Amino acid sequence: MLRKTDNNGQTMAELTEKPEPSQRRLAAERFLASVEQRAFRMAMIATRHRDEALDIVQETMLSWVSHYLDHPRDAWRPLFYKVLQSRIRDWQRRSTVRRRIMVWFGRDTDDEDQPVDNLAGIADPAAGDPANDLANRQTLKRLLRAVERLPLRQQQAFLLRSWEGLDVAETALAMGCSAGSVKTHLARAMASLRSSLGDCL
Repeated sequence: MLRKTDNNGQTMAELTEKPEPSQRRLAAERFLASVEQRAFRMAMIATRHRDEALDIVQETMLSWVSHYLDHPRDAWRPLFYKVLQSRIRDWQRRSTVRRRIMVWFGRDTDDEDQPVDNLAGIADPAAGDPANDLANRQTLKRLLRAVERLPLRQQQAFLLRSWEGLDVAETALAMGCSAGSVKTHLARAMASLRSSLGDCL
């Protein structure tokens, strides 16, 4: 389980211990535990930096606890991913500014900007035939690399709809756009991925 503390050394369990019914606190902890690994994968795909992805997930959890814990439980999931996508967009804006500054100072990148190569290690492949496992890992690597190359909005639409299984309305809420935009972004993402991956998708 991913376990980071906030700047004050608080764990997520401690953060959820507000004057809420204990049942809601426990439900919130279970919910966060159920989404943290998948959120981390999504942040990794967007950033390709483990530490940056961890920070994004932590910030997302802190913001979700602060703003949405009192909302109906059936809204928790799309609201969590709405916060996550907002944090990813913020990170990408900051990264763009930082890259421009590096270029102005005669540097294209620094050591902290080197991408993490082994994204397949994030997944937990099921035990099975070694040849099939290898083929599945190779396919996953190809898919992740292709998703990384998608424009951000297409990437979000694909991951939220196809990976996380949110419906169109939930995805629209998470992305902060209309249902029609979700469908457009997803269609473009799928067309691009099919072009890149062929029969693998």
